Amino acid sequence: MTIELPKPLATYFAAKNRKDIDGMLSAFGEDAQVRDEGEDLHGHAAIRDWMEKTTRKYGVTVEVTGLAGTEAKPIVSALVSGNFPGSPATLHYHFTLDDRSIIRLEIGA
Repeated sequence: MTIELPKPLATYFAAKNRKDIDGMLSAFGEDAQVRDEGEDLHGHAAIRDWMEKTTRKYGVTVEVTGLAGTEAKPIVSALVSGNFPGSPATLHYHFTLDDRSIIRLEIGA
């Protein structure tokens, strides 16, 4: 079963699986926010640093398994595999979108 994601999310997850930082970042608005592992990040520079750090540390791949929520606030369930205890694990990506990009992402179990 293929899940059709909104364009910014499809861009983000495809780039994430390629470990393509520029591709991942291209899905985010300039003033976007990310919350992950208890850390809040604001803007492209901070989000890029987070992407580089977590990509090096965990080397994850993501298999999207579900899509819920609304058009503006989709929630993606995914099986995430990588270099971390308990891998693989199901994580939930809570997005907020504007017309063309991700403006907020919160990742949790």
